[in-house]
Amino acid sequence: MRVGFFVTCLVDSMRPSIGFSAIELLESAGCEVVVPPAQTCCGQPAWNSGDRQTTRDLAIKWLKEFEAFEHVVMPSGSCASMVVSHYKQVFESDPDLKWRASQLAQRTWELTDFLVNVLGMDKLKLRKSPELSKVTYHDSCSGLRDLGVKAQPRALIDQLEGLELVEMKDCEQCCGFGGTFAMKYGDVSSAICSEKCENIENANAQAVVLGDLGCMMNIQGRLARKGTHVKVLHVAELITGKS
Repeated sequence: MRVGFFVTCLVDSMRPSIGFSAIELLESAGCEVVVPPAQTCCGQPAWNSGDRQTTRDLAIKWLKEFEAFEHVVMPSGSCASMVVSHYKQVFESDPDLKWRASQLAQRTWELTDFLVNVLGMDKLKLRKSPELSKVTYHDSCSGLRDLGVKAQPRALIDQLEGLELVEMKDCEQCCGFGGTFAMKYGDVSSAICSEKCENIENANAQAVVLGDLGCMMNIQGRLARKGTHVKVLHVAELITGKS
């Protein structure tokens, strides 16, 4: 299976280990993984900010780079949601581009959804860090609400022998990031994140695991400022033993 891998802006610039872990998982299951070298942004920040022309330009570029692949996989629910849920709106006035985008959307996946529902967990080589025995999981908004990603990461975590998943209170509640929301409404975002971090701490887990780097940065920053030593891991890092 030939898979196009979309790294995403934040993974590329802030935490490349997520990308390497995701590629390791895909290759371990026998996929030929291709990372188009000229890839940039899917257009999500521009779309959320109302810049429709920049969004369209980036979306056209993205289509050209990825539509030849059998599947496209990305370690981000929010970026996957942009392609799957919003490209049809971006190209609403152009029937040809809208059709091309709809075809590609059917082959575009958030990482854990692809691992569980397309590849199958029996093909994966999973491992955990010996340092961890208990984790909790935060459901990122776009993956959960737009793509239905909830059971998939938990199914992967359940495959790790010797690791207990403890559900935190309000695991589906937003962490307050929301892209530019955190900048436009800083006080509200801060209050939401404080509540989320309190729930994480009360779970008494060694790490909080999630599937979107925006949420990771927001939660990790707040936990660090509080002096809390809970690790913040992407699910791809967790199930490849990189903690």
